[in-house]
Amino acid sequence: MVAATTSLRSFFATLQTNQIDQTGFLNGHLPLFYEHKTAVLRKVNFPVGGQILKLKYSRDKEMDVCMSALVDGVDAACTNDEEIIQTSHQVEPSVSTMLMNFSNDFDPYEALSTPLYQTATFKQPSATEGGAYDYTRSGNPTRDALESLLAKLDKADRALCFTSGMAALAAVTRLVGTGDEIVSGDDMYGGSDRLLSQVVPKSGIVVKRVDTTNLEDVASAITPRTKLVWLESPTNPRQQISDLRKIAELAHTRGALILVDNSIMSPVLSQPLELGADIVMHSATKFIAGHSDLMAGVLAIKGESLAKELYFIQNAEGSGLAPFDCWLCLRGIKTMALRVEKQQENAQKIAKFLRSHPRVKKVFYAGLPDHPGRSLHYSQAKGAGSVLSFLTGSLALSKHVVQTTKYFSITVSFGSVKSLISLPCFMSHASIPAAVREARGLTEDLIRISVGIEDVDDLIADLEQALRTGPA
Repeated sequence: MVAATTSLRSFFATLQTNQIDQTGFLNGHLPLFYEHKTAVLRKVNFPVGGQILKLKYSRDKEMDVCMSALVDGVDAACTNDEEIIQTSHQVEPSVSTMLMNFSNDFDPYEALSTPLYQTATFKQPSATEGGAYDYTRSGNPTRDALESLLAKLDKADRALCFTSGMAALAAVTRLVGTGDEIVSGDDMYGGSDRLLSQVVPKSGIVVKRVDTTNLEDVASAITPRTKLVWLESPTNPRQQISDLRKIAELAHTRGALILVDNSIMSPVLSQPLELGADIVMHSATKFIAGHSDLMAGVLAIKGESLAKELYFIQNAEGSGLAPFDCWLCLRGIKTMALRVEKQQENAQKIAKFLRSHPRVKKVFYAGLPDHPGRSLHYSQAKGAGSVLSFLTGSLALSKHVVQTTKYFSITVSFGSVKSLISLPCFMSHASIPAAVREARGLTEDLIRISVGIEDVDDLIADLEQALRTGPA
């Protein structure tokens, strides 16, 4: 066992000198903050050795906390009603259970619905002493609650919430310096493509685009100057599958970080940190929030040093997610597992229907038996999700389908409870030059749909009438 840190001893000493009155306040103040954790009536939470220790004590008694607490198997000789308890290493619950039962250590009252701390700034203890929070750009209890939950879902050391998925991705590019290289796939979200092709090179960074389904191409592209390998799997919108484990091994052998944009899967279906990724990005606008009512991005990070570096970038650039959006996201995320399961169930049936339809030339969906990357995909994910694309062979027919469906809204984005439909070449991927899109197999007749939670028979009937009534 390792002796408790000075800061921990200082924390105990602080509690020793404070009297708890009949109302449960510590010297008239509730809560007492320390190291971004709260000390409140009946429970004190504080971080030790990567775990949360909980100190329970009785009301209206002077604290007489022992100073012999040790980390890793806490050993303490406490008096009165104090008891130090270390959280045990239990088997991880399922995502759906975790979403309903995560411990919010940032709320002193243990409210079932996380409070909204809608404030820009926080009153400090004194003129020279700082509290746990000072300015919401740097931290906020509502954001901390969301980030804590997201870190648990992705098995990350830390998660950071940003104003959008693109803000999160832009922060990652700050890790790469002038003259360094980024290797990325050639089939990816249009906004990511725009960032890599039109913004990042202005900083003197070399961006290499490769077919990430081809390991030899990836290996050839990674050099000693490569600092970041940027992946999507499945890709958006053509559902190409990359071997995340093997690419991570290649990158790490040469000193590069792995970033996986996991927006199309969500933490419910895929956890790339477990496969070797260093950073996982989610556009929380999509499945995490799920209701098309907010914009947010998440970085789930492996390693404390990397997490601190990315937090510094977030704080310096002011790209942290606002409290109200965090609160909305916490509200929406509770049903994420249910939503994702239902959406995926619907998508599987729709994909089979489309594959058998005579007016559909090709369907891109990793859940179909004939998808070339199906086996690899299911070795690194729990399902195929609810975003799929298909070709009709005719732009006129594709436009008709998009414009005549009744239950699919014409819009960008995906992951909503509402079914969505689009022509990527004219919407989400319009910023990619036409010649580049064509070379990558992204043709104008490609239709992308994001399947919602509606009755699947209604959705299939809607698509059937749109395909049947379209021009020859």
